[in-house]
Amino acid sequence: MAETLEITTLRPAPGRTAADFVEANADIDAYLKRQPGFLWRRIVETDDGRVIDIVAYDSLPHARAGAAGITGEMADSPVHATIDHDSVDRQLTTALHDIA
Repeated sequence: MAETLEITTLRPAPGRTAADFVEANADIDAYLKRQPGFLWRRIVETDDGRVIDIVAYDSLPHARAGAAGITGEMADSPVHATIDHDSVDRQLTTALHDIA
């Protein structure tokens, strides 16, 4: 099964850190666990302070629906205050290779 990945790169809002972003994601994590096709999530921080948030789904339609809910159903989440919204780059892509 080819996973569909939602890969979001962002910078924390001024005065916020990657740790603040992770902490503010508790309700988003719960939301994702309820989504059809959700497989896993990883959040990493680069050396220059960018955050890369990767969410895996079992299909593109499930990924699109899950991603839409972050700004729709979850629009009131505290996580949105931790993000520099001008820095956000979100992409949906299909994994080409997987080795476990």
